[in-house]
Amino acid sequence: MSKSKPTLPRGTRDFGPVVSAKRSYIIDKIKHNFIKYGFSQLETPAIENLSTLTGKYGDEGDQLLYKILNSGDYLSKTSEEDYAQGSKHLTTKIADKGLRYDLTVPFARFVVMNQHEISFPFKRFQIQPVWRADRPQKGRYREFYQCDADIVGSKAIWNEVELTLLFNDVFNDLGLKDYIIKVNHREILFLLADYVGLKGKEIPFCAEIDKLDKIGSEKVSENVLSLGGDTNKISEVMKLLSSTDRAALMEKVKGINNDNQGVKEVVEYFKSLDEFTGKDLKVELDLSLARGLSYYTGMIYEVKPTSVQMGSICGGGRYDNLTGVFGLEGISGIGISFGLDRIYDVMEELNLFPENITQPLDVLIVHFNEANLKHGQKIVMQFREAGIKADLFPTSDKIKKQFNYADKIQTPFTLIIGDNEMDSEEYMLKNMQTGEQNPMKVDEIIQLFKG
Repeated sequence: MSKSKPTLPRGTRDFGPVVSAKRSYIIDKIKHNFIKYGFSQLETPAIENLSTLTGKYGDEGDQLLYKILNSGDYLSKTSEEDYAQGSKHLTTKIADKGLRYDLTVPFARFVVMNQHEISFPFKRFQIQPVWRADRPQKGRYREFYQCDADIVGSKAIWNEVELTLLFNDVFNDLGLKDYIIKVNHREILFLLADYVGLKGKEIPFCAEIDKLDKIGSEKVSENVLSLGGDTNKISEVMKLLSSTDRAALMEKVKGINNDNQGVKEVVEYFKSLDEFTGKDLKVELDLSLARGLSYYTGMIYEVKPTSVQMGSICGGGRYDNLTGVFGLEGISGIGISFGLDRIYDVMEELNLFPENITQPLDVLIVHFNEANLKHGQKIVMQFREAGIKADLFPTSDKIKKQFNYADKIQTPFTLIIGDNEMDSEEYMLKNMQTGEQNPMKVDEIIQLFKG
């Protein structure tokens, strides 16, 4: 019987030691800043009830949900009538759970279920994988990590400002300077929809605007025109969507309706940001920013790199009604999400990772015989207890083989143990790059590595 060659599902990846080390580096920087800003960590299950997930992401999002077949004979409770009604109906009979699509909806579910134990405002962060049945392409995967920070129970505009500052601090720590934080407000988008005569069609209007980067302005204009409305005003709004002149844009939307809540909040937001003059904040008002998820109600964010061809690497926004669908009304929330996988791709392309980030060891102990190996076991534990990344070649193979192994794993130093070294308790420490080697005692070596 022939054995099939193992493969991975499209849109998923293995991460070897080097990649995993770089991903951990990004996670550590993000997590450090989350904690610095007062966010507490929590985790939710990979599997959620479909009743929790469906209806929260819009029609397109619902189609990308991974559904899990019920256990056992999942077809036993179906009938010919169920088959006749089509796949959408049949799915409700054979699958009642799915993989989480994002971290925000499960968080809202968590808040509702734990509302009596939570002190509001509640600030949480979450770093876990999510799954979407999307078409795999560069920067877009079916399994990927999100690093979320959310604040629920507060409507203060300081939340929007604080999360912008958080973006800035994380990217400064990662050494990523070439990016722009784009912001908009759903109420302004709704205002524009109303202005062009699409009152009552605000969500479809936003869904079309969200496609600008994918299908271009000409096609989006056609799609918006097909929704109805005034042709001249739609043309006027489409020109606004391509402008980055914040002052001119705000004058235009103020002229449409100065009392619009979104207009007021955007004015207050930028006024607050202007107080942080030393931060070199890279923030831009972009009226074309719509965000595809239907639960956003207020300020929305998207972060894009400016020197690499890549989609958004972060996103987020204000959601006022999300917990309401689970029975808890009046809890406003706002959150942002760092796309770990895309940030990794950008940093790799820009060569922003530190050189020694993937170095697994500080020193590898090599030896000539079983007695030397036995002696090295005690020394390697001394190194480890001192906080030095150390390992011992596990068998008494030829010394050349041990050095070749040290080269392959890119260990900067080897410690050579022979009979003479055992007697003198001075061991040859070899720099694997220069070839220089010096006899040293264990305590001296520990001091050297600890600096």
